[in-house]
Amino acid sequence: MYDFAPAAALPKAELYDALASAAGALVEGERDGVANMANIAALIWQFVPDLNWAGFYRTVDGELVLGPFMGKPACIRIPFGQGVCGTAAASGETQVVADVHAFPGHIACDADSRSEIVLPIIRDGVVIAVLDLDSPLPGRFNDEDAQGLQKLAAIAARAI
Repeated sequence: MYDFAPAAALPKAELYDALASAAGALVEGERDGVANMANIAALIWQFVPDLNWAGFYRTVDGELVLGPFMGKPACIRIPFGQGVCGTAAASGETQVVADVHAFPGHIACDADSRSEIVLPIIRDGVVIAVLDLDSPLPGRFNDEDAQGLQKLAAIAARAI
């Protein structure tokens, strides 16, 4: 059993450092990628404020397929290059979207989502998954979130 409870009002940088430390401890020694994605998604869901979805899409046969997540039911398959997740997967670059309704080709899995951040999970130069967080608040995510979540993406790249 691993117990983790960060202080409620940590600055973002400290929160993400604490989450990375907790995620590393959760996945240490566990070889099952699905279990590790599930625990990382649950950790994010529990401690990152103002989310309505947090989870993974895995690369399977050239498209993204829904993986472990927390939130409402989601789109199951996303082609590379389509929507925010597919754009992150195709480009290999983090996507920070302040207003998903203004994003060309946005795929609306949850009408309540207003902003989104998607980080590619890259191992050996290949996108093996994406980490996707949605918020009902416009402009919820910024570069500080991207930098902090990149630490979790790097842990996921080794654990899945």
